[in-house]
Amino acid sequence: MRQLLIAYGFLFVAIVAEIFGTTMLARSAQFTRLWPTLGMGVAYALSFYLLTLVLQTIPLAIAYALWGGLGIVLTTLVGSLVLKQPIDTAAGVGIFLILAGVVIINGWSSAASH
Repeated sequence: MRQLLIAYGFLFVAIVAEIFGTTMLARSAQFTRLWPTLGMGVAYALSFYLLTLVLQTIPLAIAYALWGGLGIVLTTLVGSLVLKQPIDTAAGVGIFLILAGVVIINGWSSAASH
């Protein structure tokens, strides 16, 4: 149980790093700004490294569904709130469906068994 909690902690940090990296990607201006570009590279490297650690405990399908799904949802929120990028109704519905899929997989799928 302790190992599973640690893995989910690493997964949470990997998701946060991925969101930060993607935000820095938007701020890098096609890699013309040094600090956002470096921040992006470090954040992505950290995110992928932590994801490799997570995969020692959590099945690939589950870890990637959480990492990708929550990354999309939270990056969209950061884009809206921080970068002032609007979200239309179709995008909101799609994001809701992604979040619902993550909940369904983790709540009811036998593939999520650890």
